[in-house]
Amino acid sequence: MKTAKRLELIPPYLFAEIGRKIRAKREQGVDVISLGIGDPDVPTPDEIIDEAVRDLRDANDPDRHRYGGDAPVPEYPQAVADYYQQRFGVALDPKTEVLTTIGSKDGIAHVPWAFIDAGDVALVPQPGYPVYNIGTLFAGGESYLMPLRPDNGWLPDLEAIPSDIARRARLMWLNYPNNPTAATATLEFFQQAVDFAREHDILLCHDAPYAEIAYDGYRAPSILQAEGAKDVAIEFNSLSKHFNMTGWRIGMAVGNKEAVAALGLVKENCDSGVLRAIQFAGAKALRDLPNYGEKISREVYKPRLDMVVSTLNKIGWDLKPPQATFYIWAPVPDGFDGSSARFAEHLLETAGVVVTPGRSYGEAGEGFFRISLTYPEARLREAMQRIEQALR
Repeated sequence: MKTAKRLELIPPYLFAEIGRKIRAKREQGVDVISLGIGDPDVPTPDEIIDEAVRDLRDANDPDRHRYGGDAPVPEYPQAVADYYQQRFGVALDPKTEVLTTIGSKDGIAHVPWAFIDAGDVALVPQPGYPVYNIGTLFAGGESYLMPLRPDNGWLPDLEAIPSDIARRARLMWLNYPNNPTAATATLEFFQQAVDFAREHDILLCHDAPYAEIAYDGYRAPSILQAEGAKDVAIEFNSLSKHFNMTGWRIGMAVGNKEAVAALGLVKENCDSGVLRAIQFAGAKALRDLPNYGEKISREVYKPRLDMVVSTLNKIGWDLKPPQATFYIWAPVPDGFDGSSARFAEHLLETAGVVVTPGRSYGEAGEGFFRISLTYPEARLREAMQRIEQALR
């Protein structure tokens, strides 16, 4: 059986590879502590669960088990619009500028299908979420990799993009607060990106699932706050990290109405929407728990962040705590020739601890590794002790 050639272009999916390595070690009897995947360990708030259960059992709703796309819940896009207005001061029309997605990954993977033809270019940050590149390849396009470097605050240098590439580009991806680097961007930088996209007739795609995971008073901006952003930009967001709802699969694409409509047309032909009970639960989350992200950042992730950073600094790193996300992005220590894979392999073999090698996010991620804070504090503390022993 011959598979499509496009599959030959796809590197092994980062998190699937991590999972396979973990399973192999555990089959050998090793107590592996994985710090590799950003999947919150804290349960979804009871208020959200109760709302979903109530809607699943609501006999007065004859559509409760039908396709979510055929029987959408208008309360959810309205709640999204209200959230953007209250949080960012951005006005959205819930009918034309908000699209319900099956998590943000759904929209991210499918928007290239609406805008990329063979030979077209997407401007993709590296290191970055692999789906930006993979979605482009599935659509038949090419990725021009924009390197993110520490000396530029992990922001792409827009002026370094060659003019011929900019002319061919149809999409540009940004992601702040950033995965994997935990970097943040200012509204001034977003304005520069919006101006660049307008100049070159590019759809600016901003991936913002970590906007509510922040520390010490930091508040991440939306790209839609930049002047003229809705002329050229679409923002992808999700309830996954904000409300510990990764498995529920509900998110949003908001902004430019032509882009929202084009993505909606693709999705109409690819999926059947989100279960109505989950849409109601999502509306409940956005409407009634607006400060929940701030709460878990302060009570759950900040203590973990401080403990991990202080331990690594005690061992020999010199890290500054990030302002947002639940990731630590750190350089590979001396003795591994800058190889993130060698360092990660060493920790797995000698300490039974999994970290994500930066090379997994592209060549520009080499020399760094990522730790996720989405694990119980006791396990994180034990992992830090094991890492300290392995390196000493």
